[in-house]
Amino acid sequence: MDAATIEHRKRVSRLEDELANFRSMMEYVNWIPDEVSLANIEVFGQTFPLNGILGGDHIILVDFKRRHNLEARIERARRDGREDVARRLAECNDRVGVLLADSCGHDMTDALLTAMLHQAFLTGVLYELETHGHVTAKLFDTLNTRFQKSSSVSKFITMIYGEISEDGTFRFISAGHPKPLVYSAEFDRLVDIDPKRTRNFLPIGIFPSEGDIDEPPAAVPMPASKSFAVNEVSLMGTGDILLLQTDGLHEHADGDNEFVPRHLEESIRRVKDLPPHKIVAAVYEDMVRFAPPKDDTSLVVIKKIS
Repeated sequence: MDAATIEHRKRVSRLEDELANFRSMMEYVNWIPDEVSLANIEVFGQTFPLNGILGGDHIILVDFKRRHNLEARIERARRDGREDVARRLAECNDRVGVLLADSCGHDMTDALLTAMLHQAFLTGVLYELETHGHVTAKLFDTLNTRFQKSSSVSKFITMIYGEISEDGTFRFISAGHPKPLVYSAEFDRLVDIDPKRTRNFLPIGIFPSEGDIDEPPAAVPMPASKSFAVNEVSLMGTGDILLLQTDGLHEHADGDNEFVPRHLEESIRRVKDLPPHKIVAAVYEDMVRFAPPKDDTSLVVIKKIS
């Protein structure tokens, strides 16, 4: 074996080691707990990468009560005379946040982009809790600006972030993402949501945020991403299921025969009484049986249990 071949193999080995390290890091980043701290709500989500362990889909679960020391923050806010912040922090005790993101591809670079989003978002949540006592729409204007300035023009992220409360209220912001779906236990089917409650904004990273104070006036004006606004839907009855999905599920089809909504509804009806993690697994199995996946696929199930 000549010296050039030996050196080539060493370089390949180092690259494989680096990829293994990145996969290991992303496994930790992508970890989703089995349960949340809400008594009346169960939540579970999972990503199914098209090309193995890494892809462009990403889920972040923010169980405020478990992830952050809310009581210490409330005490400090009251000590500083910030009663409005203390009140909002107290409300976070009964909420769990869910972020579902989808980079515009399903390769290693797309996993890197969602890893960047992971750190930026969680850092932003800390700042929001310190400043406002809860997560505000401004965070997503800031994320949009940051990614628009730092990522390739061909790369963007669709994203939905929502917070589910004990009473089943889901308040959310959507950036170019498929709308949430609600399966009603009472009617035993997917039910329509008022379009006024599912306002959708441009994906993250395409255009600068409207009113960005750091963006100098352009010689040729660019379109701007409108400031994000909050939508709201409710799970009214025991057994109601809210579903968040990425394009891998939303656009899944066998030729002209689409999986969503009819086949998805049939799949959920069959497993509606199971816990969320089993619903997610069953839906994905039915989806793969229906047709081979063509994209990363993610599904989050939020179920009202009482």
